[in-house]
Amino acid sequence: MKDWMKAKELLERENYTCVLCKEDKTYSSTQIGIAPMMIFLAQGEDLNGFSAADKIVGKAAALLFVKAGVKFVFAQVISESAISIFEEFHIEHDQGIITEAIINRMGTGLCPMEQAVADIFEPEEAYVAIKVTIDKLKNGGI
Repeated sequence: MKDWMKAKELLERENYTCVLCKEDKTYSSTQIGIAPMMIFLAQGEDLNGFSAADKIVGKAAALLFVKAGVKFVFAQVISESAISIFEEFHIEHDQGIITEAIINRMGTGLCPMEQAVADIFEPEEAYVAIKVTIDKLKNGGI
């Protein structure tokens, strides 16, 4: 079975939020939002060449997948800006639902992670901006 198909199957069957597969190695998470990718990156996991499956992929998550060196991403829901990032960085992708934007959990506006990377197109810069935004949210600054 191809890595991306394995990742997609695990995402759907095990109710994970994010799964990455490469050959016999698998990383998975049930944490929401971009937390799984931020954790994998912070831990220094080598995700180069992995295939991923994720519930929701916006531009912020797309830039994190690029930073990680992921080669394929399946998203149950994906934003138009995430598709643009994948196309720009030549990352294969497949998806269920395409949406204009990723909204926040209260449904009142754009997701704060998407706001953080709105004008950013470089993965490393996006990673830093996302970390700053997460810290602000934790400290009640946003």
